Amino acid sequence: MTSVEPAHAAPHAREKSPPVTAVKPARPARSVRKNRDRLHGLLMSTPAVAGLIAFVGIPFGYAVVLSFYNVRLGSPLAPSFFGLEQYRRLFTDPDLSGPFLRALLNNLTFAVVVVPVQTALALGLAILLNRKLKAIGLFRSLFFMPVVFPMALVAVIWRLILARSDQGMLNSALHAVSFGNWGAFDWLGDSATAMASIIVLSIWQGVGFQMVILLAGLQQIPGELYEAAELDRASRRQQFRHVTLPGIRGTLVFVAMLTSVLSFRVFDQVYVLIRGGGLNEDATRTVMYQAVTTAFDQNNVGQASAITVVFFLIVVALTLIQRRVVRPDNED
Repeated sequence: MTSVEPAHAAPHAREKSPPVTAVKPARPARSVRKNRDRLHGLLMSTPAVAGLIAFVGIPFGYAVVLSFYNVRLGSPLAPSFFGLEQYRRLFTDPDLSGPFLRALLNNLTFAVVVVPVQTALALGLAILLNRKLKAIGLFRSLFFMPVVFPMALVAVIWRLILARSDQGMLNSALHAVSFGNWGAFDWLGDSATAMASIIVLSIWQGVGFQMVILLAGLQQIPGELYEAAELDRASRRQQFRHVTLPGIRGTLVFVAMLTSVLSFRVFDQVYVLIRGGGLNEDATRTVMYQAVTTAFDQNNVGQASAITVVFFLIVVALTLIQRRVVRPDNED
């Protein structure tokens, strides 16, 4: 007997259905654009990263290696391995730890005064010069001019201003104003005014650079915000607090961090004035000055390398803390 198929079974029901293949969703255009921008950013930052590695990373690594050896300039003996002896002496030997800690304290004092004062002064000058006035470009150039002067030249100029003798410009001016009652004061040699002299010199020379950066930030603030504030009858102080400061917050953070790093690198003016201007060495000795004199005056390269390594770690730690505290709100 032959089997009879059910009448309700359609002929096409016995055919196998084609396999279902999973369709991959198209990659979002935003993700593609983000990857492309990331690649472009990496390519554009390659020269800067290469320079950073070549001129900062490799020398710092070499300094770390030298800090573990007893290296003497001009010595016929081969460098001998010291291990952590250089670091131990730096913190336990009174002949080394005393000058180093004093130099570190001088650096901190310099930074604590210079960073807020120079940033505030640069902001004030930037606001003053952010106006549409006649010959405003001339005034901007005059305020920026000290930045282009070499620090050695600036130190020589201020040595003439702060000279101890009656021929010093500051002493001469005070002598004339006081009708001859002002004597010759040693501004650079006195321990009470030596560091203050370096601070004033450094602020005068560097404030123009921060001023230009803040001026560029001020010019990026839309004018409509100030117009809206005027319509709301906001005063100048309220406009500064609620429009200007939020508009340049990121720029202010950058300027403060840059000034902090530069303030810890202070060396040129101290070296020039100590060697040729009668500057009080103990009151103005910085860590960079200590490292340079240890390496080239005492011929102790290993100890100087240990000083620079410790100082580098301290500066990095302080910079990270500062960035954590004052970073803009829109950063992760």
